[in-house]
Amino acid sequence: MIQLQQRGSSPIYEQIVEQMKELIAKDVLKAGDKVPSVRELSSTLLINPNTVSKAYQELERQGVIQTIRGKGTFVLEPSAPRMAAERIEVLRQELQRLTVEAKHLGITKAQFREMVDDASHMLGEGYHAAD
Repeated sequence: MIQLQQRGSSPIYEQIVEQMKELIAKDVLKAGDKVPSVRELSSTLLINPNTVSKAYQELERQGVIQTIRGKGTFVLEPSAPRMAAERIEVLRQELQRLTVEAKHLGITKAQFREMVDDASHMLGEGYHAAD
């Protein structure tokens, strides 16, 4: 499910965070599903358990997963209210950064919207960048 790029530009724990969120967005993992333990995932990915632990801590901080002592770690309902505003602001800043990068690459507004539409298939039917 999770594939790491050992020589990628982002740290391993961030790759885990982003890929877990992507699995949830694609409905591969749903609210209430149990995720692998730190030990299981570190063994599967052949990485240090501390790295997985750091990723899980970040996912918990963002309200994506929750660990229940003695039971395991589970996916929460999307957009837990306690973190929604902060995460929306981070998303807005990232979109601004991508817009600046697109401008420097000479991408037109229409091309950028098309890219956003292509990437937004996970948001469901009826979504368009112009909405």
